[in-house]
Amino acid sequence: MLAFDIDKKYLLVPIEDKAPESRLHLQLNGQNISEELFIRVAQNKVDYWIPIAVEEYKGEKLTLLFQHMEEGSIGYSQIKQADDFFFDYNEKYRPHYHFSPRYGWTNDPNGMVYHNGEYHLYYQHNPYGSTWGNMHWGHTVSKDLLKWEHLPDAIYPDSLGTIFSGSAVIDKNNTAGFGKDALIAIYTSAGKIQTQSIAYSTDNGRTFTKYEGNPVLSDLKYPDFRDPKVFWHDTSGQWIMSLATTQTITFYGSKDLKEWERLSEFGEGIGNHSGVWECPDLFPLTYNEQTKWVLLVSINPGGPNGGSATQYFIGSFDGKTFTPDNLPYPLWIDYGRDNYAGVTWDNVPDGRRIFIGWMDNWDYANQTPTLNFKSAMTIPRELGLSHNGEHLVLSSNPIRETINLRADSKEMPNIKVDKTYTMDKFIDNGNGAYEIEMTVLPDKASSFSFKLMNRTGEEIKFTFDISNKQLSVDRSKSGLTGFSEKFAPAPITSPLVKKNSYKLRLLVDKASTELFVNEGELVQTNIVYPEEPYNSLEVVSEGSPLNVKDIKIHILK
Repeated sequence: MLAFDIDKKYLLVPIEDKAPESRLHLQLNGQNISEELFIRVAQNKVDYWIPIAVEEYKGEKLTLLFQHMEEGSIGYSQIKQADDFFFDYNEKYRPHYHFSPRYGWTNDPNGMVYHNGEYHLYYQHNPYGSTWGNMHWGHTVSKDLLKWEHLPDAIYPDSLGTIFSGSAVIDKNNTAGFGKDALIAIYTSAGKIQTQSIAYSTDNGRTFTKYEGNPVLSDLKYPDFRDPKVFWHDTSGQWIMSLATTQTITFYGSKDLKEWERLSEFGEGIGNHSGVWECPDLFPLTYNEQTKWVLLVSINPGGPNGGSATQYFIGSFDGKTFTPDNLPYPLWIDYGRDNYAGVTWDNVPDGRRIFIGWMDNWDYANQTPTLNFKSAMTIPRELGLSHNGEHLVLSSNPIRETINLRADSKEMPNIKVDKTYTMDKFIDNGNGAYEIEMTVLPDKASSFSFKLMNRTGEEIKFTFDISNKQLSVDRSKSGLTGFSEKFAPAPITSPLVKKNSYKLRLLVDKASTELFVNEGELVQTNIVYPEEPYNSLEVVSEGSPLNVKDIKIHILK
């Protein structure tokens, strides 16, 4: 145990990511003032430092009580007080225009709601290290979904457990009694069992008061019972909750967010069941002047290319039961390896259905080669319904605000590709953040590919095999890959509909690629870790020449 007479803002704790977790409690006068913290305190070397905020205890003597920690270790002896906390925010693979946590680990987006001119994005956050654990709700806000303001963590672990994923709503009619227009979070308390709890905010989501009657929903039948996504359903006059219940989604109804009635259960015998179902989201979209309902369900493992991914179902919802249309399930919102646990914002003023996902994969997320933080979110995307020529699909496109990231744009001449065409050094900025637009007319070509390259020989290759109706992405030579044997063992494939033209939009950041095909009918999101930015583009045709037109390069700020 270590005792400190607190006279500064932080206790700084040195971390070693590969060290075993130590169990810590912060105590005042012999009483715990924090829940149990699981921190990988450095034993042999210091990878980075994390802060524990203690300013409110200035003038008091606090004790750090350790379990499973040797007093002679490096970390034990170097814990110290400080008024400042410095780290390399702009480390090599920090995204340029995607949201990432200021420091620490992040995974699922949570509590996404628009309120008083701000888009709120809460997220699973470990403020005590850049590997998974100690789940809090981190918090960030934006006025345009592009530039994010970091705010203090919003919801902390308590006696019911750590704070797992969930949603947030604006209670416009004060149904819960916490005040008109209160921002109410509905989340999973992950203790010995998983239960659902609520908390409310009357200061625009900055601070929350937990409901004294928590938990509001529990069911011992399900070992995995989590990730409540809630919305107000006008037709039935109640709140609807979609909840992940091991390998199904169970729907509940409530008039006040406190008392919940089980309505129905969906999922048996349909879709992919290779792993646990998580992070559901149910919402309406319009197609051909008809209302359709879409149900998102993330699954881990079981993704089409291994690890975690998000499937979806299209159908109808009558306020009680979701009935799927007859489609070739499983269908995936993104066939890439790195879009998981995504859900949509509530209360968006213009009625758009805006989605964001966690840009990583549980196969390797804890091993990726960043230091002070782990993981980022995808670019926000607007969802819609479209027909891909074979069946109805859920489309996703970068939100229209994305064009405001464009700092400089240039149009390239149309090209005819007979075997190979290369554009060397099509960008000359060093931040690795850009967007490519082009339309490929394959004519009689049996397949075509394009790849991004840099001078070190690293590349990521996108192949459109028209004859075999398959799109594949190969990142085996994309840069750093050896941190996990599961990162790049094989091409990342998705079904491809044969068409006369393919409109492509590729968003590239320091450590990610997001490819949108034909207005988002097909999407692949894949993270990469090149030693330096890709700045050359090569297009290859097989079987016959092809044409590429409407080529635009946008440097993103």
